[in-house]
Amino acid sequence: MTLPCTENIPSKCTVLIIGGGPAGSSSATHLVKAGIDVVLLERSKFPRNQVGESLIPHFWKFADQLGVSEKIEQEGFIKKSGAITAWDNKIHQTDFSKYGYTRPGLQVERDIFDNLLLDHSKSQGAQVFNQVVVKDINLASVNPVIRYIDTRKEENREGTIQCRFVIDASGHSAMIANQLGTKNIISTELNFLSLWGYFKHSRYIGCDRKSHDASELNSVAPVTFVSSHKDGWLWHIILREKTSVGLIVHTDRLSGMNKQQRESYFKQTCAELPYVKDLLKNASFMENSLNYRPDYSYYTTQSCGENYYCIGDAAGFVDPVFSHGVQNSFYNAAVTCLAITESLKTPQKQARYAQLCENRMQQFYGFSRALSLGDFGCNGVNNQLVVSLMKALPPLELELILIASEMTNRSDNFKKIAQQAGVWDRISANLKDQSLGLVHSLY
Repeated sequence: MTLPCTENIPSKCTVLIIGGGPAGSSSATHLVKAGIDVVLLERSKFPRNQVGESLIPHFWKFADQLGVSEKIEQEGFIKKSGAITAWDNKIHQTDFSKYGYTRPGLQVERDIFDNLLLDHSKSQGAQVFNQVVVKDINLASVNPVIRYIDTRKEENREGTIQCRFVIDASGHSAMIANQLGTKNIISTELNFLSLWGYFKHSRYIGCDRKSHDASELNSVAPVTFVSSHKDGWLWHIILREKTSVGLIVHTDRLSGMNKQQRESYFKQTCAELPYVKDLLKNASFMENSLNYRPDYSYYTTQSCGENYYCIGDAAGFVDPVFSHGVQNSFYNAAVTCLAITESLKTPQKQARYAQLCENRMQQFYGFSRALSLGDFGCNGVNNQLVVSLMKALPPLELELILIASEMTNRSDNFKKIAQQAGVWDRISANLKDQSLGLVHSLY
């Protein structure tokens, strides 16, 4: 049942959620479905711009749990069959349907997708307040107190709200992690940052590995296209009215550049790279659409406490080459809400549930980091947790992950973990006669 709308932010609630992205909104939905009162504070007015348009089919199981799958299907987002990479002069293709997935991946406009999820949480009974900026989180007492600024009217108003649990889903702001000093930028041999922007009238690469005009989207399914380049890698994701293009580059490459210089570098690189330059030949860059993120990959040493949980990008961010971001957010939300629900039933086990949730989240992020960055045994990755997850994954899932890692020359990371988990011999035996998705040509 939908609760009546109100303009007034209550002074108390059971769970306070900071942030209305997929992590925050799905947490709200899970909790209200469990009969728990929830207040969600989001600093922006939705819909709002957001990156991360590629969704792998794994997200559907979480959408089903939330009861939002039908709404997502009705929205008509672009369905994708898989991915193609052109990496170090090798071309690989992944087709989701070959690995047991009967539902497609999606390429979504994140402003629309996120707004749909947030509206769904409202319809389930969550109290959602946009344009409310959280300024401080006091975790010193058993019941946290959150101080906020309500900017919905001309005159800003300050207020506080007390809760039993606070869920930090504030994205890259990582409010609790920054406040507690638990956020750590990942240290690798080469650090990276991201630039992304949008183009109109781009062509796309279809599942047939040919270049197509956007008018053919209904007849030829697209793939997410990823390409390596001398400074890092690039993504090309066609949407319904525009195309998202992102560059992941070595931090040193953009050192000292101002906004105008970064945009010039972005446009020039897109115009020079093989395949992408052809896709964008007749496309036009959407002015003022370029975004920049310097704090690329990071992790938190502690994501969960007895009265707080950090989820989604507020808990960590990994190289998005495998499109794990939104899936991680959904997963974090599900395990966090289970921990909170059980803690409310059995308060004396609150610390235990928080630790179990911490282990699950660190396992998931550790697996992503080990696979993407090779951070196995460093940067906060718990080897034992990662190996445990590898053992639990079904064979087809493992094969898909191996293919994906081979596409970006990161299969050595996968093999190392699989060998420690004792599953490599079984996987390699099944793949002896396969080319790991290697194809010989691209349009």
